[in-house]
Amino acid sequence: MKKIVAAKKIIGALALGAIVAAAGGAAEAKEWKKVRVATEGAYAPWNATDPSGKLIGFEVDLAKELCKKMNAECEIVAQDWDGMIPALQQGKYDAIMAAMSITDEREKVITFAGPYGTEPSMFGTMKNSPLAQVKFDAERIDLAADAPANKAAIDKMAEALKGKTVGVQTSTIQANFMEKHLPKVSVRTYDKLDNAGIDLAAGRVDAIFGDRSATEAIVKTNKDMTLFGPGFARGVLGKGVGVGLRKADGDLKELFNKAIAEANKDGTITKLSTQHFGYDISIK
Repeated sequence: MKKIVAAKKIIGALALGAIVAAAGGAAEAKEWKKVRVATEGAYAPWNATDPSGKLIGFEVDLAKELCKKMNAECEIVAQDWDGMIPALQQGKYDAIMAAMSITDEREKVITFAGPYGTEPSMFGTMKNSPLAQVKFDAERIDLAADAPANKAAIDKMAEALKGKTVGVQTSTIQANFMEKHLPKVSVRTYDKLDNAGIDLAAGRVDAIFGDRSATEAIVKTNKDMTLFGPGFARGVLGKGVGVGLRKADGDLKELFNKAIAEANKDGTITKLSTQHFGYDISIK
């Protein structure tokens, strides 16, 4: 769940546009026979691009299923992550399904249907790194809870990462986590988490930090890499992954929410997430 509080400079730049768009929200309700959905195509298994250039992944399959339930034609397009929200506001597409976590900052600019999935964020490193030897008491830390174990885990992670550099994707919830909870740790940002993984293998960063599935996908491509530390969830990491929409499109939000509820009830989301992730990420 990426990704995802948008960078503050993007939020600021779009705030006025969001107000203007909201002012036009009283426009006639649209009959959504065709819905253009944007995804990144570079964040497996949420979304990816196969060797032929075709968009694939959990969200691509889920988008098609949701469109069926909405009786709409679904056109799925690729969009670079750092331009995702601006392009939505500019009308280049109607919805975002790109592992975008629902956060308070993003909700100032756009609205969300869902959430339709959630998973913790995790660190990855090389097996021969001292980081791989650090042991934590908890497997998962819920940042929404004010528990002593949370502070202990974050303090231990801060100590382990002292003097080291962590690679994260730019403008993501993981970048926000590092800024809020590990401000003294050096961070290097990348346009794609895959590129952070390349630098990890090359020794240019000491660890990477992303959604569990995305980090795990990178780790699985290199026998010398491993996950380490607990999974971190909620708090600054968001409320779950949802469909990003323009605030003016309340009717489309209603359609997506109904379709997501149906997909949850009939097991579609559980089936697709188990297929792509190996475990259930649906919101129960």
